[in-house]
Amino acid sequence: MKTRLTYQHTIVACFIAYIVQAIVNNFVPLLFLTFQNTYHISLSQITFLVTLNFGIQLLVDLASAFFVDKIGYRASMCLAHLFVAVGFFLLITLPGLLPDPYFGILLSVIVYAVGGGLLEVIVSPVVEACPTEHKASAMSLLHSFYCWGHVGVVLISTVFFSLAGIEHWRILAVLWILIALANLLFFTLTPIAPLMDEGQSGLSLKKLLSQKVFWLLLLMMICSGASEQAVSQWTSVLAEKGLGVTKAVGDLAGPMSFAIFMGTSRAIYGKYGHKLDLDKFMSASCILCVAAYLLIAIVPNPVINLFGCAVCGFSVGILWPGSFSKASASLPSGGTLMFALLALGGDIGCAGGPTFAGLMASAFGDNLQTGILFAVIFPAGLLGLVRAVGKNKIQTK
Repeated sequence: MKTRLTYQHTIVACFIAYIVQAIVNNFVPLLFLTFQNTYHISLSQITFLVTLNFGIQLLVDLASAFFVDKIGYRASMCLAHLFVAVGFFLLITLPGLLPDPYFGILLSVIVYAVGGGLLEVIVSPVVEACPTEHKASAMSLLHSFYCWGHVGVVLISTVFFSLAGIEHWRILAVLWILIALANLLFFTLTPIAPLMDEGQSGLSLKKLLSQKVFWLLLLMMICSGASEQAVSQWTSVLAEKGLGVTKAVGDLAGPMSFAIFMGTSRAIYGKYGHKLDLDKFMSASCILCVAAYLLIAIVPNPVINLFGCAVCGFSVGILWPGSFSKASASLPSGGTLMFALLALGGDIGCAGGPTFAGLMASAFGDNLQTGILFAVIFPAGLLGLVRAVGKNKIQTK
């Protein structure tokens, strides 16, 4: 059946897919206290839900490298949205049906995390494959929609809970299910371009791992994820402790400002990226990120520290999508395997960055600012990697 939809519709569907991924990662944490009180779940069990979500996504990142090409990007995209919708449906129903509500929540998290992990791997290459003129700009704009999704989930949820009461969270979960299902239908109609030209195949695992530039790109993704999350995961704590505000205000002042500035940075590059040099923009962003870390870590003023968090959000905006764009330019035959392994590296950085900052903070008397000072190695290291990839690309022409 012929369709009048174009590749611009495909890109719009990918934008919505990143909003769906933002729902996966940011809605359930807003319900942790409700789950704890309603189902009598311990704090350690609540914490494990976060670990499980991202752990499953890491496993899917790795596994998807070996099955996405076999079943195709359209099928993979539809499956990802289906897993998200089913996972949230199970979250609504299972805890009240099973003898142990926590087990029901665990099963739900596993199912929707599979969808989230798949989305992380396949959305970027689908956009990269679309015949657009300015791919780096499109990639940056794409990733901005995760930020806007994050902001939207928090704002919509906050307003809904204030008006209807948090005990009616299931109604809001139905809205997220409908968004996932609607985008699933959208992807059945949009054209999807092949990532490789006809007759070509992606690099094998052995060949990919033999490429020096791939290891540099993998390190870039690790540092990008770590640079972003080493501050992002602690912004609420910095706002609460530094400004002496409640957790609700801390969440709005910290993570929300970080996400808004990060999304703004990505949107700016998405709009004007075709006029900018990606290497120079990423290098400048790394330098700004180092400066933001130092504002947070060294200046003894909580308002300046919070301003540093916002600056950090702006500075890290281009790092993740920019690394994907550099990978596509440096290894055009990398294929799905490359995108999957890079997503895995990014997730390792997202997990490792805040963990490293937290460990360093604990080692110095629970001083979070000292922990963030040590974590400055991530944006500083990324600056060197951006330049190294640029030189390696020239050498391999």
